[in-house]
Amino acid sequence: MTTTRRRLILGALAVPASAVLAGCTPIYRNHGYVPSDDELVQVVVGQTTRDDLEGLIGRPSAQGVLTGSGWYYVGSRWEHYGARAPREIRREVVAISFDPSGLVANVERFGLERGRVVTLSRRVTDTGVQGSNLIGQLLRNIGQFDPGGFIDQE
Repeated sequence: MTTTRRRLILGALAVPASAVLAGCTPIYRNHGYVPSDDELVQVVVGQTTRDDLEGLIGRPSAQGVLTGSGWYYVGSRWEHYGARAPREIRREVVAISFDPSGLVANVERFGLERGRVVTLSRRVTDTGVQGSNLIGQLLRNIGQFDPGGFIDQE
């Protein structure tokens, strides 16, 4: 065999081999948007309004079921590898909830680790139920009980 013929054969084999190897290279795709910690530092619990939030970090990818109950920023990273089904390798959710006046009440960051939701960070306002125990709450509700609501009225 001549040297030229050997090079042609090696070249002809190298093209499909490189195509097979290129198919085995993982491809990563990012979906959604999650604000960084530097951007979230600008959000002050109890002071930032819903309108301010839109200007600081942008509109969310999802909102709560109830009108204005919360904004959710969801981001995930997917790995595509050869003929295998895509696999989610990272997911983060930033949940921002508002009080009735439209001020930011909570800022929480969640992750997905081994199929379980994990709280990565949390900034929460005071709930206002300090100093009130379970017994006190139950006793306050005694006068609000209406047995007529349990009777079937036809």
